[in-house]
Amino acid sequence: MSLRHDVDQAVLAMVRVALPDHEVIGLEDGAERARRTGEFETVTLRDGQLEEEGVDLCPPTWHWVHRVPVELRAYKQTTALRVVIDRIAGKIGAAVSADRFLGGLVSYLDVSGLDVEPLSSFGSRTELGATFDIVATYSSDRPL
Repeated sequence: MSLRHDVDQAVLAMVRVALPDHEVIGLEDGAERARRTGEFETVTLRDGQLEEEGVDLCPPTWHWVHRVPVELRAYKQTTALRVVIDRIAGKIGAAVSADRFLGGLVSYLDVSGLDVEPLSSFGSRTELGATFDIVATYSSDRPL
């Protein structure tokens, strides 16, 4: 497998462990949306996007920033939706803080800021969504 794929899978596994009571869906191969959602919350991770940060020529080393988009959705429940979103994001942030090197797979792991937005309502279901990136930084000895 490729390092990019390994990082995507490791991040997905980390989020699933951090959120055992939530529906966590990994979208691969450019899928646009999940085929199912959880009853109260859904966490979706998309394929990571690589950005080349630079190349060292001797020895040949490529430096990458790998962004894994994370989408959170919370649906109408007794707790305020913003509180639900913040709790989910906090659990993911704690998991990232606990393993900054993703088990030795990356040089550093961090998260971007949380962008919260109301989503359309379906029938009687009110939704709130949020997005952020889990950002992995690493180097490899090959460009692909």
